[in-house]
Amino acid sequence: MIIDCHGHYTTAPKALEDWRKRQIAGIADPAAMPRVSELKISDDELRESIESNQLRLMRERGSDLTIFSPRASFMAHHIGDFQVSSTWAEICNELCHRVSQLFPDHFIGAAMLPQSPGVDPASCIPELDKCVRDYGFVGINLNPDPSGGHWTSPPLTDRHWYPIYEKMVEWDIPAMIHVSTSCNACFHTTGAHYINADTTAVMQLIQGDLFKDFPTLKFVIPHGGGAAPYHWGRYRGLAQELKKPLLSEHLLHNVFFDTCVYHQPGIDLLMKVIPVDNILFASEMIGAVRGIDPETGHYYDDTKRYVQATAHLSDAQRHQIYEGNARRVFPRLDAQLKARDL
Repeated sequence: MIIDCHGHYTTAPKALEDWRKRQIAGIADPAAMPRVSELKISDDELRESIESNQLRLMRERGSDLTIFSPRASFMAHHIGDFQVSSTWAEICNELCHRVSQLFPDHFIGAAMLPQSPGVDPASCIPELDKCVRDYGFVGINLNPDPSGGHWTSPPLTDRHWYPIYEKMVEWDIPAMIHVSTSCNACFHTTGAHYINADTTAVMQLIQGDLFKDFPTLKFVIPHGGGAAPYHWGRYRGLAQELKKPLLSEHLLHNVFFDTCVYHQPGIDLLMKVIPVDNILFASEMIGAVRGIDPETGHYYDDTKRYVQATAHLSDAQRHQIYEGNARRVFPRLDAQLKARDL
């Protein structure tokens, strides 16, 4: 089975974006704030949005199941207050749940949290609980920077985040560390802010001792871990200077990297630097990079092609990357697959 651990609902029907624009307008003019009931998206519209996009490409590229969450750039936790974020998260999570119900063999949900700058992360727990308990979601996306590029929140190792971590441990779910839109002109959203955040998360985890308090906590760092694998010697050296254990002990029991790296040399480097046990297959399609690479004639985000072409991997290692590691890192996914005799 080819399990893609990183998919977003980037092709939702336009009615969702239209409703969101009205919600944003309603922040300044409460009389214009739309009701949730005013958003009308039929099952047929959902089917069309998936069958002609993600599912079509999954079939063409040979992947089976996608862990599916709301569109990352649409989370935009910096917009409005907690109530705005809460309503928006509920809507987006429900749509992903409906997709997983319509296509149970191909999609399974991961939750967007209703984060808001300066608001206690404990406020996210009701939505997290609902998504795992009622929707059967198998993970969450955690935004380490709800401010949208200004980094006003404490580091991920701070006790500020502990209410979320306690729930993750209770439900036995991982979090993908994933920022949203940048509203800071210095940082392009997908080209800079996303990669900055991945790299920043790795360094924060190196500086702290979070996994002493939460030895079973699991994080997926997307986009191949940002710059971390490319500079792994730097991070090993910094950990040494900080008197931390070797990264194999300090980080790699709890931190995993995905394959959303969009060229062969990048994937080759990832596979050489990071242990295979810590790499999960992912494509993030249809996502930030949607074009065709003129050097290869193939889509940049057709990452299965790169994994297949990585010369030093054995068939057993490819199985780990495609399926085994995802089932280990996402135990609730594994349980649901076993319930289906998969």
